[in-house]
This record gives sequence, structure tokens and C-alpha cells, in this order.
Amino acid sequence: MKICVPTMGEKGLDEQVGEHFGRVPTYTIYDSDTKEVKVVPNDSSHTGGTGYPAENIAKMGIDVMLCGGLGRRAITMFEEAGIMVYVGATGTVNDAIASWGNDALTPATDETACAQHAFRGEGHGDGEGHDHGHGGCGD
Repeated sequence: MKICVPTMGEKGLDEQVGEHFGRVPTYTIYDSDTKEVKVVPNDSSHTGGTGYPAENIAKMGIDVMLCGGLGRRAITMFEEAGIMVYVGATGTVNDAIASWGNDALTPATDETACAQHAFRGEGHGDGEGHDHGHGGCGD
């Protein structure tokens, strides 16, 4: 199973979970079957590249996304791609995976989405990864 976590750098399992899902510099991917760890850059349109973060992640064959939080549109995009999303991840990638394994993270739903990232006319319209000054929402 491939598990993806939005991260702040390239330290693999020891890297900190990024607060803003769509704007993190990297995503750390852990394959629970092979124990392989891969760090990939966030090359989405949110960081000057192309595509939405959820679309780009779906292309990597990810099964589970663990993050601090994210907007409704991102949740919908992950659902459409068949990727399970859990919110409430903090600490390092290792911490996030352990929390998920202990059922300590919450499945992402419309109710657990960051309200600030819901389809609102904030000039972005994509519901993914924007800091609107609301603190530790993540996204």
C-alpha cells in the first residue's frame, strides 16, 4: 500500500508533516509492502507547475493520503481517484503513519474539510492548499 504525506522537505520518514496540503514543497511516499520511501517535489500549479495537487498525487498510484487537513474539492478529487484521505496528521511522517495505524486520524469528509477552502469565491476556486490566515487548518 502506498501512503502519501505532504511534507516540508526531504528527510523521508523523519520529515515534518506540512500544514498546507497543496502548498508543501514535497510529498513523502511510503510503500508499506516494500518499505521504500520516496520524496517527490510538489510540482502542481500551486507551486508554479501544472495540475492540481490531488490530480498529480493520484497519478502516482497512491492508496492513502495522510494530512493535517484539506479543502472539500481536494477531498472530492481524492475520492474520485479512489484514494482514502485522513486528516489530523501532525509531527513527522513516521508519527502520521503510526497515528493512522492506531486509528487516531479522522477520515476526510465534507464535515472535516477546512471550511476556508470550501468552494468559496476567494480568488482561487479550487478548494486546495491556500493559506487564508486561519492557522493550523492544514489543507
